[in-house]
Amino acid sequence: MRLVIAKCSVDYVGRLKAHLPLAVRLLLVKADGSVLVHSDGGSYKPLNWMSPPATLRTVGPDDTDLEDGVVDQWIVQSSKTDDRLIINIYEHISDTSHDLGVDPGLIKDGVEADLQRLLAEQIDLLGDGFTLIRREYFTAIGPVDILARDAAGATVAIELKRRGDIDGVEQLTRYLELLNRDPLLAPVRGIFAAQQIKPQAKTLATDRGIECKTLDYDAMRGVDDSASRLF
Repeated sequence: MRLVIAKCSVDYVGRLKAHLPLAVRLLLVKADGSVLVHSDGGSYKPLNWMSPPATLRTVGPDDTDLEDGVVDQWIVQSSKTDDRLIINIYEHISDTSHDLGVDPGLIKDGVEADLQRLLAEQIDLLGDGFTLIRREYFTAIGPVDILARDAAGATVAIELKRRGDIDGVEQLTRYLELLNRDPLLAPVRGIFAAQQIKPQAKTLATDRGIECKTLDYDAMRGVDDSASRLF
């Protein structure tokens, strides 16, 4: 990865046109061919960028640019379109390169698969007398996360999300409509379970007769003893 701090102006030319006037910025050139232009604000989002595949060429400025003070010009050309990112550099402040090696990628903690496994092992969290039928119960429109029976022997379909929103409720609604066509399972009710459930999702679920259940992931994996908390 190459990190360049330079006084520069930037123009994006192609399907869209955009201009960044002269200022000191961070130019980030990645091994995959992407080039990103960052300022000292705006959090993680670049001011402008060219996604890979792309090629970077450094050329000398023409006479007009040279008179304006340009010392280098970067032309970043997309390999798929005619789009170009043109960076006119007026002053090089810093230029360093680093080999970061192969990144193993982000390993998420508390993903839906973990919640599914833990809830299947602790199915009684949904209520006394609950028993597991199976995880990933296959249907024609996709797998139901967990299928269970409650204390009365009724079938319950559970949809799991890390953060529950309206889309998750809609997904569970479609599963319930399909499962209730099966005379061996019907009647089937639903439980929408997540670590956090948005108010809009709770409202929609309640309107459709779906129960909402908030899961304490830390307590489920034994990291946090919720019974010992003062508040």
